Amino acid sequence: MNIRCPYCDNGTQHESLTSLPGAKLIVRHGSYKRSSDGSRIVRFRCQSCRHTFSTSRNDACFNQKKRHLNHPIWMLLVSGVSLRRLSILLKISRTTTARKLFFLGRLAQDDLRLSLSRASRVDSFEFDDMETFEHSKLKPLSISLAVESKTRRVLGFEVSQMPANGPLAARARQQYGKRHDHRKAGRTKLLKRLRPLTTRSTTIKSDLNPFYPELIKRNLPGVQHLTFKGRRGCIVGQGELKRGGFDPLFSLNHTAAMFRANVNRLFRRTWCTTKKREVLTAHLAIYAVFHNQNIH
Repeated sequence: MNIRCPYCDNGTQHESLTSLPGAKLIVRHGSYKRSSDGSRIVRFRCQSCRHTFSTSRNDACFNQKKRHLNHPIWMLLVSGVSLRRLSILLKISRTTTARKLFFLGRLAQDDLRLSLSRASRVDSFEFDDMETFEHSKLKPLSISLAVESKTRRVLGFEVSQMPANGPLAARARQQYGKRHDHRKAGRTKLLKRLRPLTTRSTTIKSDLNPFYPELIKRNLPGVQHLTFKGRRGCIVGQGELKRGGFDPLFSLNHTAAMFRANVNRLFRRTWCTTKKREVLTAHLAIYAVFHNQNIH
């Protein structure tokens, strides 16, 4: 095993040691039992800078006192459990729950980026927006979502601010002022991230949103774009699941419905709301990773 010192230039040889035959730069320096999970952790000492360190130094959970809660929290977050109820079930404070959500969200976002960089080219994927809100229905958010057609694998998503529309538009402007529309920038960011996965034979499917054709043509030139007329939902409050018959956007609509069913803050009828956009992004990333790991 190649152990390197995290303190002195990645453990490169020190001048005073290079002349000593058989001298070791890194030596064992005992071990300890980690209190958070009971694991035995080996410690080392660098003969160059005299610092000591352990094998868990580069672990993502380094210095965490409750690392044993990471997996239970992850599973509850993707099972429709709210943060408050999660805290009650695991007997931890809401502060700990919020911090764990951010931590797991960062890991999930890194995992999505890594899997996207290693993924092979896709033949077809579906693209559309979901809607939710932050703090109040007067402050809606758009979730641009891309899903591979055959596997239902989540390729990426982007959360964007949008203005209220319909009967709530005037009330929203009166209470919160003008709200800028960032959906175009969010969609563009997502499509650019998906560019390495596409070829000229890739097919993109979407509904009849008038803004999609130009956006896709500009960011993914050469791909084939197919549009389909949207249909009414089959269940009140579950607009993603369409009424009987063949659904050409089934992979995306079914995946969006699963997001609604398993992420508490996305429930159609719920008192659990998103207070901060970055929290929603973290929660969506956690579920996206879980979804991709369990679609087969």
